[in-house]
Amino acid sequence: MYWIIFIGVTVMSWIVSTRLQSKFKKYSRVPLSNQMTGRDVAEKMLRDSGIYDVKVVSTNGHLTDHYNPATKTVNLSEGVYHSCSVAAAAVAAHECGHAVQHAYAYAPLKMRSALVPVVQFASTWVQWVLLGGILMINSFPQLLWFGIILFATTTLFSFITLPVEINASRRALVWLDSAGVTSYQTHEQAKDALKAAAYTYVVAALGSLATLLYYLFIALGRRD
Repeated sequence: MYWIIFIGVTVMSWIVSTRLQSKFKKYSRVPLSNQMTGRDVAEKMLRDSGIYDVKVVSTNGHLTDHYNPATKTVNLSEGVYHSCSVAAAAVAAHECGHAVQHAYAYAPLKMRSALVPVVQFASTWVQWVLLGGILMINSFPQLLWFGIILFATTTLFSFITLPVEINASRRALVWLDSAGVTSYQTHEQAKDALKAAAYTYVVAALGSLATLLYYLFIALGRRD
């Protein structure tokens, strides 16, 4: 049963990732009538939200866009920062949605931020601990359970990420519409792009949960 679930999640992950790439490429070719770049969109949304201590900067890579609460920077990939497309506007507004969450102390974001140090530690050691736990399951079963606890923190982080990302997209779409950045047609396209991005987080969370259950089955003597 586990392998059926694992294969299903893997295939779903590939489909969602491919779909996201396709949507981003498609809407990257649809220009905004106001010719605003991703940078322009981000800076306007921050100002409209009363946020003046967050900088918008360009970062290398493709779809590497993120908000860094530690440095208070909205980091936009080059393809978003300089582009005046629907995709760029949607991504830029989404990342600014995180900045708005931070400014107004959005509870799920605070919870996720509090877990970051724990998740960083867990991500560094969890695979080694789990491997050692499986090899020593008969002589030292506690090690496997410790590994499961570490992995559970990363799974929890994945599920807490879901409302954070969905809420950021909702904030972005409301603002894009109210600020007149998108028209009726381009607004639906921006919504479609952000929906495709959200599915990647859903699949990641389900995949993490499936893997956690697998290790639990091993620990409980139900590997087969």
